[in-house]
Amino acid sequence: MTDIAYTPPKVWTHDKENGGRFASINRPTAGARHDKDLPVGDHPFQLYSLGTPNGQKVTIMFEELLSAGHDAEYDAWLINIGEGDQFSSGFTALNPNGKIPALEDRSGDEPFRVFESGAILLHLAEKFDFLLPRANPARAEVLSWLMWQMGTAPFIGGGFGHFYAYAPEKFEYPIDRYAMETKRILSVADLRLGETEYLAGNEYSIADVACYGWFGALVRGDAYNDAATFLSVHEYANLARWVRTLEARPAVRRGRIVNTTNMKERHSPADFERIEKPELLERVPWKSLENA
Repeated sequence: MTDIAYTPPKVWTHDKENGGRFASINRPTAGARHDKDLPVGDHPFQLYSLGTPNGQKVTIMFEELLSAGHDAEYDAWLINIGEGDQFSSGFTALNPNGKIPALEDRSGDEPFRVFESGAILLHLAEKFDFLLPRANPARAEVLSWLMWQMGTAPFIGGGFGHFYAYAPEKFEYPIDRYAMETKRILSVADLRLGETEYLAGNEYSIADVACYGWFGALVRGDAYNDAATFLSVHEYANLARWVRTLEARPAVRRGRIVNTTNMKERHSPADFERIEKPELLERVPWKSLENA
């Protein structure tokens, strides 16, 4: 199949509907689109997020901290990106990039913001001396895999996921281009996990927390209209073993359902007791969300 040729104009302008599932919220400009303050709870950490792969990173991290006995209680408030909650004045004050998750740390004398999921993981890891080695080379290895995840996720979500599942029309070239890159990324992880139990070595770390949401969804077949079949994800046996290992962790199971249809908000450990079957991992909410 040959894609329809397109000759770009000399100067691009946003003068037409771009189509696709996210046409109503995608714009070439930043900043707030409406005035709305964010709610604030009683705990030291205020998280504003959604249970997408990027959102799961932070809720899993908080649940791991709490499981380990750290004083890391948090309120998790739902930001519905399909309805444009991320463009409120309150949210963009926390994250000028208008993407979930965003965190306000109110544990000290002066509240401050932390945005971008990798930055939040690093902030919490350093604050609590948790899931991040203090010394090199182990510390450098964890940070390298963390930054690798941050750099590769857009190819999976905004690249492959968009053109394969969300674009209003299917074209061979972009799907092939991003399918190839997604499989290469999976191969990198699979080869590494054939050498070590976890991504940064034989100790669980924030690198694993960062990668789990994206790779877990692909391994389970949850992502992008069963993209697992299209990408032959079954070929990556070491990656599948790692996903199973993480999903056996109670904190991972809890963190996965926060800010989803199973638990829109989380304000107390008791919130999990009200879920009929907390062991059933939430599989739905992020399927229709791109690069979030």
